[in-house]
Amino acid sequence: MTSFARYRSEWFGPNIHIPTELISGILVALALIPEAISFSIIAGVDPKVGLYASFSIAVTLAFAGGRPGMISAATASMAVLFIDLVKDHGLQYLLVTTILIGILQIIAGLLRIDRMMGFISRSVMTGFVNALAILIFLAQVPEMTGVPGLTYPLIAVGLALIYLLPRVTKILPSPLITIVLLTAVAMTFDFDVRTVGDMGELPSSLPVFLLPDVPLNLETLRIILPVALAATIVGLLESLLTASLIDEITDTKSNKQRESIGQGLANFVTGLFGGMGGCAMIGQSMINTRAGGRGRLSTFTAGAFLLFLVVVLGDLVGRIPMAALVAVMIFVSVSTFRWSSLRELRTHPVSSSAVMVVTVAVVVATRNLALGVLAGVIISGLGFAWRLAQSTHVHRIETADDRMQQYEVTGQVFFVSAEAFISRFDFDSRPERVSIDLGDAHLWDTSAVQALDRVIAKFERNGATVEVTGLNEVSALLRSQVGGAGTTAH
Repeated sequence: MTSFARYRSEWFGPNIHIPTELISGILVALALIPEAISFSIIAGVDPKVGLYASFSIAVTLAFAGGRPGMISAATASMAVLFIDLVKDHGLQYLLVTTILIGILQIIAGLLRIDRMMGFISRSVMTGFVNALAILIFLAQVPEMTGVPGLTYPLIAVGLALIYLLPRVTKILPSPLITIVLLTAVAMTFDFDVRTVGDMGELPSSLPVFLLPDVPLNLETLRIILPVALAATIVGLLESLLTASLIDEITDTKSNKQRESIGQGLANFVTGLFGGMGGCAMIGQSMINTRAGGRGRLSTFTAGAFLLFLVVVLGDLVGRIPMAALVAVMIFVSVSTFRWSSLRELRTHPVSSSAVMVVTVAVVVATRNLALGVLAGVIISGLGFAWRLAQSTHVHRIETADDRMQQYEVTGQVFFVSAEAFISRFDFDSRPERVSIDLGDAHLWDTSAVQALDRVIAKFERNGATVEVTGLNEVSALLRSQVGGAGTTAH
C-alpha cells in the first residue's frame, strides 16, 4: 500500500465506519468544552484561548498526526506550566511561547525523539495510565463539592444510563445519549444545577490569524525558552505515551515520528490563532476509542464540531448540566484504570510493582506526568542494573600447580557490578601466574575496564604475571581505548 493510499484509508478506509466516526467526534467535542474552559482558567487566560486551542490542535492533527483517532487539545499538564508566564508577562507571551513549543517539537520529531519511548517499561506505562485515570477522577471532585443537592442524583442517573443503555441499544454511544437526556430534563424542569455556561463565557466569533505582539529579541527568548522547553517535553511525552496506549487498545500501529512533528505543527498553528499550547488528552482519546472512533475523521469532527458548538450553539451548550459531563468523565476514569494491575501487585516481581506504584504516586502527588514517568524510568533503570549486576560471577578453577591461579568470569561487568567483581578474586594467596578468562563476560564501560585493571594491579604488586584471555571484540576495543593494563591474549 502506498503512503497516500494508507493515509486515505485512515480517513475513509474499509475499517472506518463514517457514522460512528461522526458520532464519536461529536461526543468528544461535548466533553472538550468544560475541560478547555477549566484549563484556560488554570493558565489565567480567557476561556476562548483554551477553546480555540482545542479546535485548532484537533483539526491540525487530524491531517498531520501520526495516530489516527487520538484526541489532542488544550490540557492541564501544559496549562500549569503557563501560570507564571501569563501572570508576569501576559497573553501575548503565551502565544509566542506556544509557537516556540511547536518549533521545538518539530525539531524533536525530526531528531527521532520518539525512539526514546523504548526506555519506558511496561510497568511505567501501567503506572502512567492508572495515574491519569486517578487524575481524571480528581478533576471532577470540584464539580461534586459545594454544589446544589440535585447534582448528585443527576450524576448517579447519568452513570446508570451510561452503564445500562448499552444493554438496550448500541446505535448511539451511551455517554452521548446521557448528555442529551440529562440536558433535556434539566432544561424542562429548570433544575438549579451548575452548567457549562457557569464556567465562563463562550466565544461568539471564529479565531483569526494573529502574530503575537512581543519584541523579537534575546530578552523575549530568555523569558519564553524555559517554559517552552518544559512544555515541549511534557507535551511530547504525554502524546507519545497516549499514542502507545491507543495502539494497544486498537491493536494498530502509529507513526510516532509523524505524531511528534504533527504535535509541533499543531502548536505552531495554534499560537498563530490565539490558542494556548496543548497535547494528547488521555480522557478524550479514551472516549473516542470507546465510542468506536478509529480514524482521522473522528479527530477532525471533534475539533470542527467543538467550534460549531461554542460559536453557533453557544446558548444551548451553556445549559448542559456539568453533572452530565462529570458522569461521563467518571465513566472514562473507571474504564481507563487497569484494575488487573492491582491483582498483579501480588504476582509480579516486587521491582515491577514498585515502579508502577511510584509512577502513580509521583504523578498524583505532583500533577506532573513528566516527573512521574521520569521517576518510573529511573527506578526501572536502577532495578534492571541491579539485576544485571547479580549475573556477574567469578569462578576460580582448581589447578595442579599452586603457583597458578585460573579464573573464569561470566556476566556483565559495568559500574554497578565493578566492586563486586574485584572482591571475588583471591589476592592473599600470592600466586606467580594468574589467568583471567573473559570469554563469557562483557565489559560495558570505563568502570569495568578500571575494575579489571585494579585486579591486575593488585596481583602484579604481589609479584604475579597476569594474562587476560577471551575478550570479545567490543570489550577489547573499549579496553584499548581506555588503556588497560596486563597482558591480553585472544
